[in-house]
This record gives sequence, structure tokens and C-alpha cells, in this order.
Amino acid sequence: MQSKEANEEKRIAIVENYLRDEISQHGAANEAQVSVAAFRRWVIRYQNEGPAGLKNATRKPHFSRETKLHAVWDYLDGRGSLEQIAQKYGLRSPSSLTEWLKRYNTYGDFQTRKEKIAMSKTRTTTQEERYQIVLDCLANDQDYRGMAIKYQVPYQNIYHWVEKYEQMGYAGLEDRRGKRKGSLPSRTSEEKMRDENAQLKRQNDYLRMENDILKAAEEIERRHRSDKSNT
Repeated sequence: MQSKEANEEKRIAIVENYLRDEISQHGAANEAQVSVAAFRRWVIRYQNEGPAGLKNATRKPHFSRETKLHAVWDYLDGRGSLEQIAQKYGLRSPSSLTEWLKRYNTYGDFQTRKEKIAMSKTRTTTQEERYQIVLDCLANDQDYRGMAIKYQVPYQNIYHWVEKYEQMGYAGLEDRRGKRKGSLPSRTSEEKMRDENAQLKRQNDYLRMENDILKAAEEIERRHRSDKSNT
């Protein structure tokens, strides 16, 4: 059985042979007994970190919040595939970029918990501010990345505001979070239908509750009459 050091040297030698065009990608993957996708990740690591990147003892690189944001924005802007963006920013595997995308889509940023709490307390926008940000974004060829940096708001928020503005105009930028459906004027035919359905559901729930109360009252009266007749 080969030692860890021997395996690492063999891995490095195969990648270097491939980069010198002495062996094909499939041939290199077969020699290393890994999939072609795994071998491509080795090549990316070698190109970004040199031979040290293929050693098991190498620590996982640390990436700043800014690097993660720019990598995610590049991908969202269509500036390359997962593999291309991963290679550009020195990621060992496209799966790292996939994880960054998941986190960004879920939380909107890569801030620490402390930074996120601080920002959530201080950074809010009014409808008029959202309107100005949208106009600025549209005037700059929908530069979501630039607007996110300029106004210090998440990329996907601006994307969502632009989408709402294009669908409903200024009214689409109203913040209706926490408002009961149907309690505010409908802005589109879809919202009108949704609000009407919500109102019908509330009415049905109320009628059902009234019916349950009447049934309960009738049952109490029935028991009361039964008790009186038995005395």
C-alpha cells in the first residue's frame, strides 16, 4: 500500500503530465482511478495553488466576504459556468460555489451573524428609496451588482424590486410584509383573485366557527333539558 506522500506525488505527476499534453483528460482520470469531474477539480486546484493544492494536508483556503459576493454575482450575471467561476476565484471545487449560491439565495449575504443583526437593525428602505434604486438600476443596464454595492442592499432584493416595478409600477414597491391578504388594494388581476380567495376563506372560516358555536350551544341546551327531565 502506497504512503500518503507517494499518493500525493503520483497525483501531482499525473496532473503535470496532463498540463504538458502528455496524456488526455480521460487517460489521466483512468490512471488516477478517479472520475473525469474529480480530475478536473484536481487541475483547478493545481492551477490555483500549485502542487501544494493537491496535498491532503493542505488547509482549505479562506475566502473573504467580498470574494464570495463577487463570485456569486459573476455567476448570477452569466459571466461563466460553475467551473469557470470556481477557477477564476481559486475555489477547489464548483461545489463550493454552489454552497455559496445556496447561502446567498437563503440569507442574501455572507455576513457574520453579528454583522447581519446590526445591518437588519439599521438598513431599511422606504418605498421611495426602493423606487430610486430601481430607476438607478434600470438607467445602468440593470447593474444589480453595482447597485448592491452602491446602496448596501442585497443583490436579490434589487432584482426582486425591479421585477415588481416592471410588473406593477410604483405600487409594486410597497412593502406588504405582515399585512393580511385582502386588507390592502389589489395591484394586479392576480393579486385581486388571490385577495378575493383569501376573503372568501376568512368568511367561510367565520361561518364555520359560528356554526360550531351554535352546535355547541344546542348540545349544552339538550343536556340541560335532559338533566331537568331526569330530576
